[in-house]
Amino acid sequence: MRLLIDVGNTALKAALCQQGEIKPCDVSALPWRQINELVYASVGKNEQLNGLLAQASAFQVPCFEAKVTKQLSNLSCAYQQFSNLGIDRWLGLIAAFQLWPQQDCIVIDTGTATTIDVLTAQGQHLGGWILPGLDLMTRSLTQNTQRVFDDANTPFANELGVNTPNGLKNGALVATLGAVEQAKLHLTNKKPQLIFAGGYGALLKAQFLDAIYDPQLVMKGLNYWYELSKN
Repeated sequence: MRLLIDVGNTALKAALCQQGEIKPCDVSALPWRQINELVYASVGKNEQLNGLLAQASAFQVPCFEAKVTKQLSNLSCAYQQFSNLGIDRWLGLIAAFQLWPQQDCIVIDTGTATTIDVLTAQGQHLGGWILPGLDLMTRSLTQNTQRVFDDANTPFANELGVNTPNGLKNGALVATLGAVEQAKLHLTNKKPQLIFAGGYGALLKAQFLDAIYDPQLVMKGLNYWYELSKN
């Protein structure tokens, strides 16, 4: 059994992988005696992660940290300074390349930030963008303007705003959707596979035909990273 840990900007997520099946798990009740290895990715320091690594050491469970490399199997990173690419973005690309082989893909992960990465069918990462996440986008406006205000009960929607809260939220949504449309222009195939992950992934996915929402995309990428790195 493999323990997978993803440390993002705001939260630590964990999953157990057994016989290829990945299931989210509670880190406060881990079956340590059944865990053979721990594979993790972290965008920064995290005390909870440090505690889990210490527990793994106590149970003599080997630990492996995912890192970005210029090349992994047939997947290539666009960044010249590849270590500057966020590991969560790299794992999303790994998962896309493994799950949708020989397809142009755009990977959109929506957390504190929204990241958009473009991947060719041949495994070449062309690059991407980092945008404020929907909540960060709206909050930056309410905090830095005098007359723009939000309403917690107002949903994000792809329509024109008729009051300030839905003008704010809908503006953030359509700005993000517009970025996705712009990303398509960088591919010869103008109908790539769109793959959404993260907290607002389901909301964004619903705005596009034939798009996919996979809440476990980064975890799957972490698992694939480990499998490919062993070869």
